[in-house]
Amino acid sequence: MRIKPKPPVVELVIVTGQSGAGKSEAIHCFEDLGFFCVDNLPPALVPKFAELCAHSQGKVSRAAVVIDVRGGAFFGDLTAALAEVQRMGLDYRILFLAASDEALVRRYKETRRRHPLADAKRTLLQSIRRERRLLAALKEQAHKVIDTSDLPAQQLKREVSSLFTSRRARGMFVTVVSFGYKFGVPLDADVVFDLRFLPSPHYVSELRSLSGKDRAVRRFVLASDGAKEFLRRAFDYLDFALPRYAQEGKAYLTIALGCTGGRHRSVTLASEVARHLAARGYRALVEHRDVEK
Repeated sequence: MRIKPKPPVVELVIVTGQSGAGKSEAIHCFEDLGFFCVDNLPPALVPKFAELCAHSQGKVSRAAVVIDVRGGAFFGDLTAALAEVQRMGLDYRILFLAASDEALVRRYKETRRRHPLADAKRTLLQSIRRERRLLAALKEQAHKVIDTSDLPAQQLKREVSSLFTSRRARGMFVTVVSFGYKFGVPLDADVVFDLRFLPSPHYVSELRSLSGKDRAVRRFVLASDGAKEFLRRAFDYLDFALPRYAQEGKAYLTIALGCTGGRHRSVTLASEVARHLAARGYRALVEHRDVEK
């Protein structure tokens, strides 16, 4: 009798919940943890996406997708899509982010964003409450619900990290900080990299107002002379040094990367370092200390 092989193990997380409850912050944390992330994936494509991950020959072992009411009429396909994923023999977890009406109204008024269900017939509060009703059944299926009403963004990152850090991760907790030398080196930095030898996007007019989080700046920095060589050497050093820090019993390690203002080069490369460490199994979070200064 021929035994059907089991599908490769893939850790799949469905990130969903109310609009304005923090899904964008959560998916950035999953990226820092080494997950392959997709935002606003149509529910009908979830089984195909899971299948591609399962047959990626180990290239994608952890994936997170954001699915919410922005999908419009397609959102109703989610239940059937998740049932199909189960029939394929693949596991998934649902992370649901919620917040109170008061918190959501405040956030939308502060950001002046339009609620995805808003139209000429509904107030903002009515749109929020309608979305809550639409998501009620999905919330009941969630493996974890996080109420972000009074939760700062950094605390949400820590909670997501504690829930979804790989079981194989080392015990040491690593924080990767981007900073600007004009504002001082972080006092708690254990390892410091000076990136001021790289060309600065500040002197490129169309990039000056952007940050290292933006795609155009990331392309510029990563393509600049010396950036790839720096990352290769930095990764080699960290792969050598971090296990030895852990052997010495160090529970927390802060790696700081600095450029002049802490807005462009350091932000891009700090994200690259955090992603590398997360892929190596470390509990790694990235903080951009001076990006808004």
